[in-house]
Amino acid sequence: MGQVVGRRKGGIGIALVTGAMLVGASACGGGGGDKAGGDDAKAPGKPSASASPSPTKPAGPPMLLDTITPQTGTTAGVAMPISVVFTNPVEAKARATVEKHMKVSASHPVAGAWHWFGDKRADWRPKTYWPAGTSVKIDADLKGVSNGNGRYGVRSYTHTFKIGDDVRADVSVTGHTMKVSRNGKPVRTLSINAGSAQYPTWNGTMAVIDKQEKVHMTSCSVGISCNKGSSNYYDLTLPWDVHLTQSGTYVHYSTGDPNPGSGSARGSHGCVHLSLSDAKWFYGQVKQGDPITITGSPRAKASADNGYAAFNLGWGQWLAGSASGQRTTATL
Repeated sequence: MGQVVGRRKGGIGIALVTGAMLVGASACGGGGGDKAGGDDAKAPGKPSASASPSPTKPAGPPMLLDTITPQTGTTAGVAMPISVVFTNPVEAKARATVEKHMKVSASHPVAGAWHWFGDKRADWRPKTYWPAGTSVKIDADLKGVSNGNGRYGVRSYTHTFKIGDDVRADVSVTGHTMKVSRNGKPVRTLSINAGSAQYPTWNGTMAVIDKQEKVHMTSCSVGISCNKGSSNYYDLTLPWDVHLTQSGTYVHYSTGDPNPGSGSARGSHGCVHLSLSDAKWFYGQVKQGDPITITGSPRAKASADNGYAAFNLGWGQWLAGSASGQRTTATL
């Protein structure tokens, strides 16, 4: 089940305020291509980025950050990238300099790199998952830095966050199971149903974007069906929703599929269904940035910018989108 209704398309934050995350815009989106876009509804995020004004102002209009994710003070999962969104395009010729002014430090130094998704979003991820318990800091000292198009940074931004327990969930579409582990030890195996043949679930690893106790989901909001007589029509408010992609993938409970598992043979519109008790339990286990890996679906992997699916790119592919290449974090 599930598409979120009543959320507007738009940016994911407001310049110069603190904290930010992508927020649910649609759920269980079926159809469409293998990249977020088209009918994939997107919604504003909860903004963020701490800022301090510069005493001097360079010539030209300012280059500002729209958002930095994770929020400062957050405890995130091991697959969480640092995602920086600019209010105006950053030209290719300026990106290496911009990257070098966005310094990442960690209590356990790791190799990592920036990667540009278009000209306004740059994400930094480690080569492999963060070690649990790592403290992380980003210092985006952009005062006087050019975006290559006549704008100059006038502020610096600092965010600090921590990597919590290594919580992972591995979903087998064909096996109808989700295996949850914490710090390398199995915790529980849950029964699931994933997408139908018509509306398959994304494959790949998706870091949790956020979670909500209730989400209003409709088939009409993403163009699946607005006909109340259709078997694909729904208009429901459903509980225990863990958000995986901007295009609308959730792990949640559905009243239309109350007892998921191989025996029920019931497919979703792209989401992963759990029973009510399992959905509530899983909701309490996960946090932003925990990796949920889905295998066995006929659909491609979610694109790396469809939420925070950075680890759906191999390291060589990730470096191909970087202007300054691999670097080891400074030590906190």
